[in-house]
Amino acid sequence: MEPVFKTRSGWQRFYLDLPGHGQTPAPKWIKNQDHILQVVLEFIDTIIPNQRFLLVGLSYGGYLARGVLYKRMEPVDGLLLIVPRVVSERADRTLPPKNVLVRDDAFLSTMNPAEKEGFTEVAVIQTSEHWKRYEPEILPGVKVANHSFLNQLVTHGNEYSFNVDTPPKAFEKPTLILVGRQDHWVGYQDAWNILENYPRATFAVLDRAGHCLQMEQEQLFNTLVHEWLNRIEEQI
Repeated sequence: MEPVFKTRSGWQRFYLDLPGHGQTPAPKWIKNQDHILQVVLEFIDTIIPNQRFLLVGLSYGGYLARGVLYKRMEPVDGLLLIVPRVVSERADRTLPPKNVLVRDDAFLSTMNPAEKEGFTEVAVIQTSEHWKRYEPEILPGVKVANHSFLNQLVTHGNEYSFNVDTPPKAFEKPTLILVGRQDHWVGYQDAWNILENYPRATFAVLDRAGHCLQMEQEQLFNTLVHEWLNRIEEQI
């Protein structure tokens, strides 16, 4: 998100280091997604008590953001979902085949084999320019994550105890849903099924974009996010 705020002021940002996902330890009592959501809600109550805020979630973060919205809709002034996880089980997702659109073999030949494997598995634009953002923004989390904890979470508690996409009421604040046409991780079609929960949503399917949409279509991503923020500032 930070490239957006190089040219925009007035917004405070908080980035959550979720238990087991980075440097925050994963306590034994966390067994399922309801527990993770509890941590997120307590974080909000502690850091910005009784304040209005926006929600931004990327991939799994999009699932968490919808959970927060389900539980605490009133103080939320806007929602941004970036390549959101809509269907939890990969086998049940509607996915396009993997389609690498740009591949710089000369650059890839210079990469560390392990890093190259992870990068080429997810990226559909495989260039040094993309890697310059992927390396500092994505790779550190991959390296420090508690993968045994995450695997256990996926196996034993991958969904909330409630249907997050049947909320008590529609969310009638500015929303932006961005999905990648070449996203072979979460797909793009499943997100269309939740659109009616957001009467003020812009829904955009970006070509030349996979699960790293915000990097692979950086200029278009930034433009759409600025427009979303404009809509929010118009109403608050």
